[in-house]
Amino acid sequence: MFKKILIANRGEIALRIQRACREMGIQSVVVFSEADRDAKYVRLADEAVCIGPAPSGQSYLSMPAIISTAEVTDAEAIHPGYGFLSENADFAERVEKSGFVFIGPTPEAIRLMGDKVSAKQAMIKSGVPCVPGSEGALPEDPKEIIRIARTIGYPVIIKAAGGGGGRGMRVVHTEAALIHAVQTTRSEAGAAFGNAAVYMEKFLEHPRHVEIQVLADGQRGAVWLGERDCSMQRRHQKIIEEAPAPGIPRRAIEKIGDRCAAACLKIGYRGAGTFEFLYENGEFYFIEMNTRVQVEHPVTELVTGVDIVQMQIRIAAGQKLPFNQRAVQMRGHAIECRVNAEHPYTFVPSPGRITMWHPPGGPGVRVDSHAHTNYVVPPHYDSMIGKIIVHGDTREQALARMRTALLETVVEGIQTNIPLHRELMIDSGFCAGGTSIHYLESWLGQRKK
Repeated sequence: MFKKILIANRGEIALRIQRACREMGIQSVVVFSEADRDAKYVRLADEAVCIGPAPSGQSYLSMPAIISTAEVTDAEAIHPGYGFLSENADFAERVEKSGFVFIGPTPEAIRLMGDKVSAKQAMIKSGVPCVPGSEGALPEDPKEIIRIARTIGYPVIIKAAGGGGGRGMRVVHTEAALIHAVQTTRSEAGAAFGNAAVYMEKFLEHPRHVEIQVLADGQRGAVWLGERDCSMQRRHQKIIEEAPAPGIPRRAIEKIGDRCAAACLKIGYRGAGTFEFLYENGEFYFIEMNTRVQVEHPVTELVTGVDIVQMQIRIAAGQKLPFNQRAVQMRGHAIECRVNAEHPYTFVPSPGRITMWHPPGGPGVRVDSHAHTNYVVPPHYDSMIGKIIVHGDTREQALARMRTALLETVVEGIQTNIPLHRELMIDSGFCAGGTSIHYLESWLGQRKK
């Protein structure tokens, strides 16, 4: 096992990884920007090193700064968390070439699954169902693009091959708008991701977003840890996640879960990962794989009892999975609400000093956050400042616990989206379960009227 791990991230995930290290008796090195100098996890770290000014391009995205910090602190491995460099194959490669262990998949696996076109082709070969669409990147010939769209049937969605996080996609309802949409998405993709390739898929009208969490040890061991429903989202950004997904037959979940685990073995995957699907009319359609730990991993931890971050570390240290699929048992129901420093309905960011921070407590309540009273939320990064996660024997109990937890939570000095969560937890559509990915935006539109 490693003696010392460098945490190449910030915020609540840096604290989450730090806690896992401490529990395992591993020392942690935290890197931080000047904007995060006073953060809680920086003060709690065994070692903390400032790697640059506030802009992430000069700090958290600086590969030389992170690797040189690992060198001077004698760290053995680097955990990238999520976001920033977590799915950057070049970073994973540089980490390993510098003599450190990258706590995540191989650079080859990150490249394969990071390109949406190659990922889809790999999944088709592995028997994982995909959304009907173009076989690869779209050609330059406009006539051929039109032919492909007619074969798929409108509406279609144009997606950037190197995209992610809900960016680089455009829905097209008519043939007249098709070519312009392809050209626009190509130019945006080239600028944002350094990869102008785009592909086309059938646009599903009312799908749910359901994902399968996997763990693979790279030594012929692979399991899936149930599913999560992440359909409550705005502009492709998740707000609420839960496990298990309400209303989907277990047989269907088990079938797709087994295929995901088998796909991990086929592509030689190592570490934690998530297969993301759209689910509509009883069918699953693969959309992408995230080759890292996800923001919503706590709901899976609460229903399975598996510490996903610790498992990442153990796998990276060369250990085999200590359990097989039969040993994975789902217990109860978990719900997570992301707490963002933003206006609850306009979503305008609200950085600044938190003058009062009072998190909730009680049975089945977990809070993952680096925030505290007098913490200053910097304007330079993502607006998420924490997550409230609850677990209950049933979904109804989990909903009741989340309502109580949200009522107990006090955050003053900045605006947060907690009022939005409070409304959604008593909304009849959400409480019934099974809402589509378009539900929240429609709900927000109705609320304005």
